[in-house]
Amino acid sequence: MSTPLALPGEAAGPGRAPEILDVQTFIDSRPLSLYQWRVVLLCFLIVFLDGLDTAAMGFIAPALVQDWGIDRASLGPVMSAALIGMVFGALCSGPLADRFGRKGVLIGSALLFSLASAYSNNVGELVVLRFLTGLGLGAAMPNATTLLSEYTPVRHKSLLVTSMFCGFNLGMAGGGFVSAWMIPAYGWHSLLVVGGVLPLVLALALLFWLPESARYLVARGGDVERVRRVLRPIGEEAALARGFSIPEQRTEKAGSVFAVIFGGSFRAGTLLLWLTYFMGLVIVYLLTSWLPTLLRDSGASMERAAFVGALFQFGGVLSAVAVGWAMDRMNPHKVIGLFYLMAGLFTWAVGQSLDQAALLATLILLAGMSVNGAQSAMPSLAARFYPTQGRATGVSWMLGIGRFGAILGAWIGATLLGLGWTFEEVLSALLLPAGIASAAILVKGLVSHADAT
Repeated sequence: MSTPLALPGEAAGPGRAPEILDVQTFIDSRPLSLYQWRVVLLCFLIVFLDGLDTAAMGFIAPALVQDWGIDRASLGPVMSAALIGMVFGALCSGPLADRFGRKGVLIGSALLFSLASAYSNNVGELVVLRFLTGLGLGAAMPNATTLLSEYTPVRHKSLLVTSMFCGFNLGMAGGGFVSAWMIPAYGWHSLLVVGGVLPLVLALALLFWLPESARYLVARGGDVERVRRVLRPIGEEAALARGFSIPEQRTEKAGSVFAVIFGGSFRAGTLLLWLTYFMGLVIVYLLTSWLPTLLRDSGASMERAAFVGALFQFGGVLSAVAVGWAMDRMNPHKVIGLFYLMAGLFTWAVGQSLDQAALLATLILLAGMSVNGAQSAMPSLAARFYPTQGRATGVSWMLGIGRFGAILGAWIGATLLGLGWTFEEVLSALLLPAGIASAAILVKGLVSHADAT
């Protein structure tokens, strides 16, 4: 049973039955249009710049310590500030997007993470600006994921969403490759300037070229003519339809998105998604925040440490498409669970290979392919799991709660290094969160109902 949206006065009657077009069936029945590819590209760019800015502090940390004459422990609040902002950005943006629309939240998030932290003069100022930047970063990713998932056919949904999400890893990797060149030549400020200007340009592009989600408009009982306008570039059938529907039934509490994601059939899956993503980000952010510094402590040059750190992020770019392809054809929970398990094993192996440069780089690349590939797949899995009325909230709360894992990962790295743990010991400890993530997502596949589309 669907939730119909039809023009007034066109109710069904003798000899006059309005054509109610199911939005998802319509999208599924047609090949991908240039219009949909434009949505893919814009969402990819949002996530790419999100990744570039998120990784910036990890890559500039060694230069910042040297320039300001501070110890590494002083960077703990700076590393965590953006992550805390991301938590609040994600938790607040999902309900806002489910109530007011995906597009407006995405434009606002791009404007927020354009704040230029490069002009900070001390640690305190940098902490405040990174927190505000984090609000935008946290809001961007879940809503880009949600909007794209609502414009893609089911047969390509996981592939396209994970391909878009690999923009995050590409942005993080790009930050490493660019910083290896820019920081020695122009100073650490230059990377943050680039991360501030590009989102402003993107916000203008989103304003003019990004459509609102048609499924959201139908779920909220929006203007039929507006739904026609956003769907017509996909196919002319939309222009002929008298009304539109979506596959989901409207919940009893139409305005309560939390009644959706914590409803009886969704509660267990929601909690297991949170646990999996939390543990994955413990791994990702411990390595992202501290891998360049750990390599520097092991004797690597600043350029080599930045380059090898970028390989970890680039691994996710290489694997994301393969993970999405596999999820569209096999049990997605088993695919993701396997990748988390491999992530733990490869990360442990990195710690055993410090004296072999080529092997070390290869293992870091494989570890990045495993954990970042799994993380890239999680938003797609969540977007498929929740119905339209609570999709943005479900995805954003998974990412928001997961950010506590990111904060914990960055904090654990600082704490363990402060306690004198070696490189090998820190990486061996990551076997634990990898094992928990793998087990949690496999259990979710057993206890939750079939994914929604």
